[in-house]
Amino acid sequence: MRKSLLALFTILIISACSQKDYLVTFHTQYGDMKAVLYDVTPKHKENFIKLAQEGAYDSTTFHRIIKEFMIQGGDVNAKAADNPIDYTIEAEFVDTLIHRKGAIAAARQGDQVNPTKASSGSQFYIVQGKKFTEEELSALMQNRKMGHTQMMFRQLLNKPKYQGLRDQVITLQREGNFAAIQELIEDNQPLMEEEFGPQPNFDLTQQQIKAYTNGEGVPHLDRDYTVFGQVVEGLHVIDSIASVKTGAMDKPVTDVYMTVEVEEVPVKQLSKKYGLIYPKKKD
Repeated sequence: MRKSLLALFTILIISACSQKDYLVTFHTQYGDMKAVLYDVTPKHKENFIKLAQEGAYDSTTFHRIIKEFMIQGGDVNAKAADNPIDYTIEAEFVDTLIHRKGAIAAARQGDQVNPTKASSGSQFYIVQGKKFTEEELSALMQNRKMGHTQMMFRQLLNKPKYQGLRDQVITLQREGNFAAIQELIEDNQPLMEEEFGPQPNFDLTQQQIKAYTNGEGVPHLDRDYTVFGQVVEGLHVIDSIASVKTGAMDKPVTDVYMTVEVEEVPVKQLSKKYGLIYPKKKD
């Protein structure tokens, strides 16, 4: 019996030591960035690893760069238009995965044509962001909440059965009585939830407040774009790329090319080197 228990314990140790995960390396002319992808966003992780292993990202560029915001790349179709990636990936929002510096997130089309917030099949961005004060964060999230509520109210007014409410708003607009319109929006929030379901929570967690006041990030993208990875080495490379000169459509004047390499590394080694604690998805 003791031998059986010892054998089982040995197997468990070997199994734990043999667990591996992917380490992704972005090679650029400004240096290398190393990143890990999250198991709690399995569809995005599997898709990215597959494309990287196939070499789809090699010789693509960071084609959209906005300083103190993000660097965007992965437009595989620009390189191989004859075999386009035209699929999307279902959003995988995880509250603990936020847009702090180095976060890797999926690009997507806007809400008007993409209400489910589905991700691009290949394009992604890496966050640079900036540091915020608590007051700035509060104002930012209040504006975001207000913008979302106004958008929902406009959708409500477009429904034929609310023509009377629409006429009321038009009259108030002609009178310049915008305070009364705001009161209408607030009074009809229960109706908007009845029509469109529960509205997003725009309150910041303590994790978000700490992350965005102690370091750089882009808080207004949280719960809106899927974060599926994190740069764990080479954050300075993001700063270098974000500082390049850009022209129309935020495109760099000089192309910033990438090659993406994927290797399997023992989880124990990743945890020891980068202090990784893998987030778990809430039930």
